[in-house]
Parts: sequence; C-alpha cells; structure tokens
Amino acid sequence: MTAAPTRPARADEAQRVVRVERDGAIAVVRLHRPDRLNAFNQQMRDELLAAFDECDGDDAIRAVVMTGSGRAYCAGADLADGPDTFVVEAGDAGEIPPDVGGEVSMRIYRSRKPVVVAVNGPAVGVGVTSTLPADVRIASDTARFGFVFTRRGLIPEACSSWFLPRIVGIATALEWTLSGRMVSASEALERGLVSEVLAPDELLPRAMEIARSFARGTAPVSVALTRELLWRVLGAEGPEVAHRAESKGIFVRSRSADLREGVDAFLTKRDPEFIDSVADGLPSLFD
Repeated sequence: MTAAPTRPARADEAQRVVRVERDGAIAVVRLHRPDRLNAFNQQMRDELLAAFDECDGDDAIRAVVMTGSGRAYCAGADLADGPDTFVVEAGDAGEIPPDVGGEVSMRIYRSRKPVVVAVNGPAVGVGVTSTLPADVRIASDTARFGFVFTRRGLIPEACSSWFLPRIVGIATALEWTLSGRMVSASEALERGLVSEVLAPDELLPRAMEIARSFARGTAPVSVALTRELLWRVLGAEGPEVAHRAESKGIFVRSRSADLREGVDAFLTKRDPEFIDSVADGLPSLFD
C-alpha cells in the first residue's frame, strides 16, 4: 500500500463534521452533522480522508470504529444545492473527476487498521455504500439502509458495484439497487450486510469490543497485511495469486522481530509485545 497523500487542513474543532475520539487503542471516527442527519458533503469527505490518515500514522491506534452522532448514521448526500449537488465539472483536459464517495471508500479499503462500523440509524446512499469496505458492520435495531440511486436518477457509487455483490451476493445486490427500496436492520442481518443487530444502547459498546478483539495480542503489521491480503485476493483470477502473495508475506514476516516475539511469547506462555510499526509502511505483497 502506498503512503497516504497530503490532505487539506482540518477545520477548527467546533466546525468539524468528523470527530476523532480516542478510547485506549481504538479511534472512534464519528460523523458529526446531527442537525443534518450527518448528511455527506465535501467537508465530510475531506475530514474522513484526514481522519484515516491520522489513524494510519499513529501506531498507538490499533483499530477504528465509525459511527454517527444523533439519530442517524448518514442520510446520504447533502441535497442543499438540489439537483446541482451531483453536478461536477470536467478537468481542463476533459478528464472526469473522481466520485467523492468512492474516494472515501477507497481510503477505508486502504486502511492499515481494521474498521468496524456501528450503524446507529438510517444509512442511505453514500451513507451505506461508504461502509462496505469496512471489515465488520453492526447495526442498531433502529437502522435502515437505502441504496436509493435509481430513485434519484443516479447509479450506485462509492465502489459499491464491486463491494456489495461480494458481501450480500449478486441477487440481493441487484434487488436492493434496482428497486432503491429501504431495507430494515433485520433484513440487512438476514442477507449478510450486517453481522449483528443490537439495541441502541448496546451498539457502540459492542463495536468497541469487536475492535479491541482485533488489537488484543495481535501484531499490527500482520493485521494490516492480512486485511490487505483478503481484500485483494477476493478479486483475484485464481488461487495462484493468493499463493504468490502469501509466499511473499511469509518470507518477509518470517524475518521480522514480531515473528520471533510471537513464537517466544507462545512458548513462554506470556503476552507478546510486538514492535514492528505500521506507520513506517508495509511491504507490498502484490508487486
């Protein structure tokens, strides 16, 4: 994975629409426009990219939990500008600008830390598609999900045409995106979009528990490489790709201080203290 690019400067704390809170080794990334149901805008895009850069650059952070402030997770794109919300201009050479929701999805996909999403209320449009690159999604029983693009004259975005069929299967992905209907938390659980549905007051504590399970007793570099390996191989043309990447990973990690520490800790029946740094960068398994 490549080094993170420079992001725009973050707004003053009171003006931020993405809040990053620390709870031990876990970073809670909170969408914070509760008066707008956490609707997505350019500022939220910029601050989400910056938040994931911040988390990846801090070895003390071992996992990320995403959630929303107030009664919604994210109501989708902020439609304050009406139809012009979705109008973008081509570049000087006629190049088409990237979909901003897709930029967020790709940044989460490239995260060096595991990501758990706690969907605390409605998640619509980019509010649900941008959760798909997370490793775990759990939901409150008040949550609802809407892939509503065909009802707005749009198409699915935020890389959801790649992620969604891999998570819920092509039949469900087609049903949800072609109809654009709202999906209940119970249906999302049944179809595999989320792995658990909980009472609202149980949601964030459970998300934190899952995040801590990724951090407890595991080597940060091995976690990051494992996450990359599984996502990348998911789209591979055959097991040979996995074999080559795994062989390279085993070769590299077998020479690491973490490997020696992990084996010694197991043999001496103590907790390991891994020292290899994610912030310093990761070896590529797919060159």
